[in-house]
Amino acid sequence: MADRTPNGAGDGDGIRTFPFPVDLSVGGVGIQVGPMGTERLWHADAPLERVHRIDFHVVMLFTEGPVRHMIDFAAYEARAGDLLWIRPGQVHRFSRTCEYRGTVLTMQPGFLPRATVEATGLYRYDLPPLLRPDAPQLAALQASLAHLQREYEDTETLPLSLHTSVLRHSLTAFLLRLAHLAATSAEAARSQADTTFTLFRDAVEKDFATNHSVSAYADGLGYSRRTLVRAVRAATGETPKGFIDKRVVLEAKRLLAHTDLPIGRVGAAVGFPDAANFSKFFHLHTGQTPVAFRAELR
Repeated sequence: MADRTPNGAGDGDGIRTFPFPVDLSVGGVGIQVGPMGTERLWHADAPLERVHRIDFHVVMLFTEGPVRHMIDFAAYEARAGDLLWIRPGQVHRFSRTCEYRGTVLTMQPGFLPRATVEATGLYRYDLPPLLRPDAPQLAALQASLAHLQREYEDTETLPLSLHTSVLRHSLTAFLLRLAHLAATSAEAARSQADTTFTLFRDAVEKDFATNHSVSAYADGLGYSRRTLVRAVRAATGETPKGFIDKRVVLEAKRLLAHTDLPIGRVGAAVGFPDAANFSKFFHLHTGQTPVAFRAELR
């Protein structure tokens, strides 16, 4: 199951990371839109049925199902009419690619302006990847994605600069619908409504490997510790420390399951220079030692 790519061939932690394949895009633009299936890959070298990371966004709209897709230790079963949204850095694995039918959209980070990125929640890692629109929402998403695909494939009627601008606008329209779908769930709405939690969540995502201190995050964001505790508990039902620890444990599990890095190096990668302290932390939160967790998956 593990991707045994040598260190240095990926992003430095042993899990291979694939960049956005600009060379496979029509006109070399920062998106791709097309049918899913065995005849279409987003990267000629990507081990689709082995765990890997990507540094771009993938949205899959399924027309057939069910299809099971693993994202960060969770198996999601997508049916016809469902969407899967995989964000940069997430560890995932395809099932048999012959089972995938529908349309896949890939987006290069930086293709859209910052205001659009924020409005569409492109980096809302707290949101579930699997989205299930109702009939009207699905019809609107299908129409928007079909329009985007037509614009993507039309390289004759506009010069490249205008073609790219049209694609950005069409992509934004689709993503705004997608973001609205994600935000309509009760969990997503609670999280999005709280700016304090949003800022904390983003700070943790950026610094969890080096900063495990609730006070340090509170100071850095300009909040009191009490304010941060209230905001995180309201959004997630847990404490800020619990939220930080959960993110650290997830990354440790990724590295233990999908790389051959020594236990000490895994610990150092998530902020524990001392291997013994890392083992105690991991056992406290999972009930297993890092060695036992890795052995169970091999």
